[in-house]
Amino acid sequence: MRIGILTSGGDAPGMNAAIRALAVVGKARGHEIVGIRNGYLGVLNKDAGPLAADSIEGITRQGGTVLGSSRCLEMTTPDGQTRALTNLKELGLEGLVVVGGNGSLTGAHVLAAKSESLKVVGIPASIDNDVGHAGLAIGVDTAVNTIVGACDRISDTARAHRRCFIVEVMGRNCGFLAMRAGIAAEADAILYGEGGMIEEEVIARLDRMLRRCFAPGREKKRVLIVKSEGCTIPVARLRERVQELLTTIAPGVDARETVLGHVVRGGDPTALDRTLAQRLSFASIVALEAGLSDVMVGWEPPFGVGRETLDPSVRIIPLEEVLAETARLLDGSSPIIQRRMLLLAQVEEVLPG
Repeated sequence: MRIGILTSGGDAPGMNAAIRALAVVGKARGHEIVGIRNGYLGVLNKDAGPLAADSIEGITRQGGTVLGSSRCLEMTTPDGQTRALTNLKELGLEGLVVVGGNGSLTGAHVLAAKSESLKVVGIPASIDNDVGHAGLAIGVDTAVNTIVGACDRISDTARAHRRCFIVEVMGRNCGFLAMRAGIAAEADAILYGEGGMIEEEVIARLDRMLRRCFAPGREKKRVLIVKSEGCTIPVARLRERVQELLTTIAPGVDARETVLGHVVRGGDPTALDRTLAQRLSFASIVALEAGLSDVMVGWEPPFGVGRETLDPSVRIIPLEEVLAETARLLDGSSPIIQRRMLLLAQVEEVLPG
């Protein structure tokens, strides 16, 4: 087969590992692999070329994506979709592997639904971990480790000066990064949008936490609050409110804020992200060989979801169901989100504060 690869949307550490594995596995199994540059924008511009395995030697350890990425609004229009399909046909592609998050997989679903000849498989890659039926998306483990490392360094200076730090992390509407990294970094409070708390409820909770941390007789030197993007209180506003509390609860203790932002996206992928990308890539090539289309290869989805592969950790799920579950994750109605919040509520009872 002649198979195209594109990386789309926000970059995620491990995308290069997926590109490398797709090229190596594809070549070993007799396929021709074509790299499409700059995501769906590259499809619309027919910006593609052969992807020889030797030319991408060593990229597995690199963050970002050597193919480049983009957020292409034209792909959301019927004219853009028609043009994309025409270009993919002119490029002679029989298969397409799309590596990306919710928007990228939506584009893959549209292309697969509108074409009978082109086989399309998606690979979930999103540091937000907000793709349905993917226990972990490519990039999540690296992002969590980056956040934990930053929080550890911030904690050092916080202890030296007896300060309260608020660290905002990426994640959009999904609080997974804040939840996992906050627990690993010994945060005193974790704020995430799924809880649905209004500002005054958040401040009341932080008031109780700060009073425990700085209770008479305690020698606690630092307080760490990890805040997800999904918690809609602006971080500067939150710092002001926390400083007001500290003025009464612990005079002399300063509140500071740090927004990690795109630092969380970068860096060399962890061993887990590299391995996850490689195993998903292998499964995607096998899925194309089996004639499957409009599907995603998911890492450890909920039990019983999707079609089995030779890899016990990878299953094949229809993209339509992936996108439906993604919507449930984002609006909070997914049982996974509800279980996650229940578990975190229990953990919060034993947080260091």
